Amino acid sequence: MPDFQNATKTVRWPDAETLNFLRELREKSPLTHYITNQVVANFTANVLLAIGASPAMIIAVEEAGEFARIAQALLINVGTITNHDAEAMLKAAAAAHEAKTPWVLDPVAAGALEYRTRISSELIGYKPSIIRGNASEILAISGAIGGAKGVDSTASSAAAIAAARKLAVDTKAVVAVSGEVDYITDGETLVAVPGGHIIMTKITGTGCTLGAVMASFLPITNDPVKAATAASVIYAAAGELAQKNSKGTGSFAVAFVDALNLLGTE
Repeated sequence: MPDFQNATKTVRWPDAETLNFLRELREKSPLTHYITNQVVANFTANVLLAIGASPAMIIAVEEAGEFARIAQALLINVGTITNHDAEAMLKAAAAAHEAKTPWVLDPVAAGALEYRTRISSELIGYKPSIIRGNASEILAISGAIGGAKGVDSTASSAAAIAAARKLAVDTKAVVAVSGEVDYITDGETLVAVPGGHIIMTKITGTGCTLGAVMASFLPITNDPVKAATAASVIYAAAGELAQKNSKGTGSFAVAFVDALNLLGTE
């Protein structure tokens, strides 16, 4: 069983605060700028639309910074990064930092390859509100010793709690570690979000899109801990509901988007 002894609190659906944030998000439909990997771009847009956000994928170097200034939130995901992507990401992050646009960094496979690790470190210099990753990615970014298998983690989320706390203190960002239990920390408090289903690890993009959902909650909550927690809570709930209404990975992906869309409307 997961160990929650170190958690300040454990949050599950239907948490009243999360439900209120979700309702407000649907009312305000925050404009969420996302620069993400090409594998999950379409799925990310559908997930954001399902929860009620307004997604926009602006990836041109000439436009990324300009749009990051007018968007209400930004996600940067380095999953399929190229030199062009890196330039656009750095411009967007710099503009978001200057304009005080809240943003999320997802350092996909950091620690596995030098280039993406270096770019992720440069991006952190522009002060993301949230850094979201699996345990291996958080261990690598924090400077701890971790392992990675492509974009998959070789460590449990609980194993990265100390590294997440250190990273949060060092960067002043909230750090969210995804896994069997999601952990969110600002360096002092630690929130545990259990739930979801193992089948979520068999669907491309469930982790990457979680970062985009966190970004969409940032302008609603004005609190990165609460934004990351709300996103993780609705993700876990949707995963559990979708598993009950699917026959395999293909139908699960559709059921998952449906579950996000219907969550809280019962």
